[in-house]
Amino acid sequence: MVRARTKQKKSARTASASETTTTSSPPIPSLLSKAQDLIVQCDYPLARKFTERVLAREDATPAEKNQAKEMLAVVLLEIGDVDSAKDIFLTLVPPHTEAPSPPPPSAYLYLAQLTDDDPHVALAHYQSAIDLLQTQLKGKSISTGNTSEEDDTEIKGNIVRAYLGMVEIWMDPEYDLCVDPAASTTCDTLLSHALQIDPQNLETLQTLASVCLSQEKPDEALLALRTFPPPPAQDRDDGAAPDPRSHALLLLDALPIQTRIARAKLLLECGAHPDALSLLEGVLAADDTNIEGWYLMGWTWWLLAERKKEGDDVDATVELGVDGRELEWQDMARDARDYLETCQTLHASQGHPDVPLLEHVKELVGALDAFGIQPSPVEEEDSNDEEWEEVSDDDEDEDVEMA
Repeated sequence: MVRARTKQKKSARTASASETTTTSSPPIPSLLSKAQDLIVQCDYPLARKFTERVLAREDATPAEKNQAKEMLAVVLLEIGDVDSAKDIFLTLVPPHTEAPSPPPPSAYLYLAQLTDDDPHVALAHYQSAIDLLQTQLKGKSISTGNTSEEDDTEIKGNIVRAYLGMVEIWMDPEYDLCVDPAASTTCDTLLSHALQIDPQNLETLQTLASVCLSQEKPDEALLALRTFPPPPAQDRDDGAAPDPRSHALLLLDALPIQTRIARAKLLLECGAHPDALSLLEGVLAADDTNIEGWYLMGWTWWLLAERKKEGDDVDATVELGVDGRELEWQDMARDARDYLETCQTLHASQGHPDVPLLEHVKELVGALDAFGIQPSPVEEEDSNDEEWEEVSDDDEDEDVEMA
């Protein structure tokens, strides 16, 4: 009897210890929140550990495990394990037996971008994401009676990006879809849907400009590139209206640099050289090591110099130098050479892989050599430093003598 009671007490102690361990485990929502924070901080190895802890927990709900799966797939994608990431995303959508209902639209968006071997499958993924997101949008409107602009911005943005992703697939020369007779009208329809969601989305308007140029409609392309949301109404003490141009520049500066680079190329195709120069100045102000930025600045000034040399009209906004003097074609060509040589130097120092760009830069610099255009002279250092040192020495000697 005594032994039996002793055994029972031992079992009770073991059970109590087990309960204490379970109770002391961190809550799953806390683990998921921490994993998300680590992903934002780009600490992918540690984020992976947190998601794997959630997946190993028996008390995690199916919804929590699916959330952890998606986070793990994002982590794997960021560290370069694309195949494993894609496999996990596929477990979150039908026909996988463990896929949640409804599946997360983000999984379809990722799969669309990871499917490069079959454009039709990628398009289907994008469409599935759009259908789910629109259902979410309508469901929120029905349940609340109205939609909050702040809450819906992310959903609308994802819908727009999905439409733009579909347009990119239809226009991609690597796929046969770009020569399909329905390509042009399909792109128009997709862009129309995107603009219905957000009529003044800059990336949508930029994609519209690209489509217009492919359809040989440069005027419509330029109109799209010069369309911006109006500045917000503000109460100003001086009663002056907000400056639309300054507001447009702020919006452009908020775009990713590669988006601005692509926009500059479209502006050059439209012949809008001043717009391109203004945009590229913002790019180099944000990143003065961007090789494409230096190249396009040089190429733009080259084009302007060529037009000026041939007697064509050049926009008045680029004909005046910083001193107010009218620029001659040689001045523009010299500016072109300065930008191109900086591009060439950065290309070498960074070991940039874009060989055709470098070859074009060398070709342009060679042509400038043939025209007798030399780089701008290096400004000589002011001799004030030497004079300052001499004065400083004298002052020091005088101070010693006074002491």
